[in-house]
Amino acid sequence: MQVDFYQLSRDPVEQIVPVIAQRLLDDGERLLVVDSREGALERLSRALWGWKPDSFLAHGTADDTAAAMQPVLLSSEGHAANSARHIALTDGLWRDSALEFERAFYFFDDETIDGARSCWKMLKSKEDVTSHFWRQEGRKWVQGP
Repeated sequence: MQVDFYQLSRDPVEQIVPVIAQRLLDDGERLLVVDSREGALERLSRALWGWKPDSFLAHGTADDTAAAMQPVLLSSEGHAANSARHIALTDGLWRDSALEFERAFYFFDDETIDGARSCWKMLKSKEDVTSHFWRQEGRKWVQGP
């Protein structure tokens, strides 16, 4: 299992998730996006609708009747009703349920950096987990430290 830590320092998560989602969808994969902050799922939904001019990424929320059919599913919990093998934790909070996925994208900022550091240390002790750290450098993502 792979965990990619993304330190947000320039762009908000709403600008990053659609890019990752599009890459996964292009590869025939599905994504579960988890965020428990108030209003966050609405912001992420708007970002997925308007991430490119005249384009949108098909998605829905976990409480939709067609949640199982959604290629990108937005949820406040870590349950993949859409059979996703990839999870994006966009609120800076680690959930151990992410370890059940093939790959996790863990986004954090200055406010949640302490939790990310603790999570990094915890995951380093697990033999079946590979962790990568990414930071923004200008308009690019570079592998850290």
